[in-house]
Amino acid sequence: MKPLIWVGSSKQDLKDFPKEVREEMGHALRVAQLGGKHLDAKPLRGFQGSGVLEIVESFEGSAYRGVYTVRYQNAVYVLHCFQKKSKAGIATPKKEIELIHARLRRAEEDYRHRKESHT
Repeated sequence: MKPLIWVGSSKQDLKDFPKEVREEMGHALRVAQLGGKHLDAKPLRGFQGSGVLEIVESFEGSAYRGVYTVRYQNAVYVLHCFQKKSKAGIATPKKEIELIHARLRRAEEDYRHRKESHT
């Protein structure tokens, strides 16, 4: 099973979600750790290839999102977990996309560092 590596505040942010949402997102992350893809996981638009995925869960009228990457062979990086506040459309807000890009860069650096330290 691949380890989960939490980037930034993603772990604490997920912990703040309602229990039902945490459980479903946790299940999706376990599937990713085992090399699979949860039925509700879909590629996040605006990222090259399908290596950055999101899970969207609705609970009591609110939308929660978890974003993670499976681009790296030996780990699953959880990039961002957030409650979508905007009522306009389903698009991920620009501020959240920018944060995900920044965290993806951090994940890439971390993965490269881990790989170099194991050779």
